[in-house]
Amino acid sequence: MNAAFDAALQKELDALKAAGTYKHLRHITSPMAPSVHMEEAGDVIVLSSNNYLGLSDEPAVVAAGKEGLDRYGAGTASVRFICGTFDVHRRLEDRIARFLGTEASLTYVSCWNANTGLFATICGEGSAIISDELNHASIIDGVRLANKAKRSVYKHGDMADLEAKLQAVQGCAPILVVTDGVFSMEGSVANLPAIVALCKKYGAVSVVDDSHGTGVMGATGRGTIEHFGLTGEVDIITGTLGKALGGAAGGFVAGSHALVDTLIQRSRPQLFSNALPATVACSALAAIEVLDAHPERVRALRENVAYFRAGLEKIGLKPLPGPSAIVPIIVGETAFAIAMSDKLLKRGVFVTGFGFPVVPEGTARIRTQLCATLTREEMDRALDAFAAVAKDVGLVEDSIIRS
Repeated sequence: MNAAFDAALQKELDALKAAGTYKHLRHITSPMAPSVHMEEAGDVIVLSSNNYLGLSDEPAVVAAGKEGLDRYGAGTASVRFICGTFDVHRRLEDRIARFLGTEASLTYVSCWNANTGLFATICGEGSAIISDELNHASIIDGVRLANKAKRSVYKHGDMADLEAKLQAVQGCAPILVVTDGVFSMEGSVANLPAIVALCKKYGAVSVVDDSHGTGVMGATGRGTIEHFGLTGEVDIITGTLGKALGGAAGGFVAGSHALVDTLIQRSRPQLFSNALPATVACSALAAIEVLDAHPERVRALRENVAYFRAGLEKIGLKPLPGPSAIVPIIVGETAFAIAMSDKLLKRGVFVTGFGFPVVPEGTARIRTQLCATLTREEMDRALDAFAAVAKDVGLVEDSIIRS
């Protein structure tokens, strides 16, 4: 061990602890659900999970994973073009494409891998990528890997700035415009109608990462694209199987046959890392089937979001507006957000405080995320905790404690 190197790391960690911004891992001993058992806090209500539809512990999804483990074994043992592709990967990819209304799709071990595998593959010398300034870190890193392309960032949601950026790269090919569908730290939704219209006007390729929109937005949970009635109008969709669709792991790119075949041939995460474990592919496939058979889960999620948002506002808190299942409350500094989340945990509510560098300095927040299977009783207990903590930390002068 290099003692000097290790000491330097420890000094940085000690500084984080002194500043109140050190992140503590919490240890859960039960399946992810609206309520879980946590080693550090006992039984707690979860308001920080991406398990939007409550499918992580859905019996049909769990059973499909177990059957996949028995049929296919624990791992894939190599990359797909070397060792072969399990038939469940093909079935899952066909199902994702049908679900989203695209010609084809390709799975990865995570949406991070999907995003880092996409841009460098299709954007070489003479190409251009224009990205929303609040896009997810996986998009940012994926775009950075496309280092031969012209790369620019447009102001968040600013269509005039996007158009100016598009005008500046005319003559490049291809030109990609990439945005999150739902912005994970804001809960806001991209202006996809305007983005798609601008892409068509300037001959650009539209790319939407709908990780926080899939299973949440749209009448049947097909995401932000369905929400705006744009099925078939977005060129490339990336997304995750690790949030609403079962919550295990995995990501995908969906688009044309030519795009998917190109990724199979050249995308580095496909060529140099193992495929999604078959058991996860089986559970994700089952999750899509459950969603298709039970669109009432999407309606239940929306009802819970509306109920909880109204409850926060009644307390005197002011969550950021937005139609998604993400309901953030800006509280100021990072240490304050983390301290507030610690106080909520002591009252039986597990929710995470986010600060710099995840969000800009001074905009730290408590990000609540709702689940379709949360009960009114669980939400009321959580709102009682928020009311007490909000008063304790001075966010509101007087909070209404719910009965």
